[in-house]
Amino acid sequence: MTNDATTNAAPDTREYERMLSGELYIADDPRLQQLGARRRRLQQLINTSAWDAFDERDRLFHELLGAFGEGSHIEPPFRCDYGCNIHIGRNFYANTDCIVLDVAPVTIGDNVFFGPRVALCTPYHPIDAATRNEQLEGGLPITIGSDVWFGGGVTVCPGVTIGDDVVVGAGSVVTKDIPSHAVVVGNPAHVVRAIGEEDRRRWRAQADAYRAWKDAQ
Repeated sequence: MTNDATTNAAPDTREYERMLSGELYIADDPRLQQLGARRRRLQQLINTSAWDAFDERDRLFHELLGAFGEGSHIEPPFRCDYGCNIHIGRNFYANTDCIVLDVAPVTIGDNVFFGPRVALCTPYHPIDAATRNEQLEGGLPITIGSDVWFGGGVTVCPGVTIGDDVVVGAGSVVTKDIPSHAVVVGNPAHVVRAIGEEDRRRWRAQADAYRAWKDAQ
């Protein structure tokens, strides 16, 4: 006979808790398996939805992610590890082929734009091969501020924090924290200059010229 106490017991979450704390873990936790199955179901529905099923995808992203702010939009296909550890603010936009590996928390502020094929990778793996071959891995959180723009093909590595008002050039690999108000490029990414008042004046002038043109049509 089946032991009812065993059958009704809550899933073992010890590996899941180690994962969220940044410690080494093995991804065989029943809780992780449940979350993985949930993610696969919702991710498939998102990525196979009709091109004009905007409301349906919005509903699915709200179900998949830990938070999905007002006015946010992600172009399919989209891929993640669990989804529930991703928290996104308002007016977020991600172009196609966005990947967010969220074995640790991923937090994204307001007005953040991603070009195509951006990857946020929280997992890390031991450098020692023998340890790595035991299926041990870990994860460190990624935090992105508000008013940030990533060009296409940007990769952000585990444990990185990016400030507000940052532009990251296409193809950059961000391995270290980035301060606010900076233009960043390269592999590994580095700050090439600050974003200042001259940038704001230049781009506001171009925006004003556009609006004048638009009003004249």
